[in-house]
Amino acid sequence: MTVPEFNQSVDLYSDGVYRFVLKNIKDEEKARDLVQDSYEKLWRNHENVNFEKVKSYLFSTAYHTLIDMVRRDSKKGDWEKVNLAAFSYENSYSDLNEILHQAVAQLPESQRMVVMMRDYEGYSYDEISQMTGLSESQVKVYIFRARAFLKNYIGKIEAVV
Repeated sequence: MTVPEFNQSVDLYSDGVYRFVLKNIKDEEKARDLVQDSYEKLWRNHENVNFEKVKSYLFSTAYHTLIDMVRRDSKKGDWEKVNLAAFSYENSYSDLNEILHQAVAQLPESQRMVVMMRDYEGYSYDEISQMTGLSESQVKVYIFRARAFLKNYIGKIEAVV
């Protein structure tokens, strides 16, 4: 496809692609972004796209970009709806050990097990992997998630002590 054919495809099909996307997501800003992304993908691949098939290429690209965006957005949480009290500890105790035990008790069993083996018992990731039957990368993921939860639960050490 040549540059004039690309420009012609913008003139011919951009409104239709925009209406197609807008009808599906009902958000004008996101629809504009998706149309722009679709044309960007077309431009990156313009040497391999035949001008006679550019309409179907644009609509299928817009559709797949739309699906990717919906999947990505569904995984994002709405920070306005998060109950921060459920993830933090606000009572003022000076017994850090008690607070830590309460936090560890709230972890899921698999995360609690691997974080205890790593941080309390001192086992290596490989040893934990062999003992639990989990892959080494899964052990690392569980430990990371457990530590992140503990950090959020306890908060700043100055607030605890």
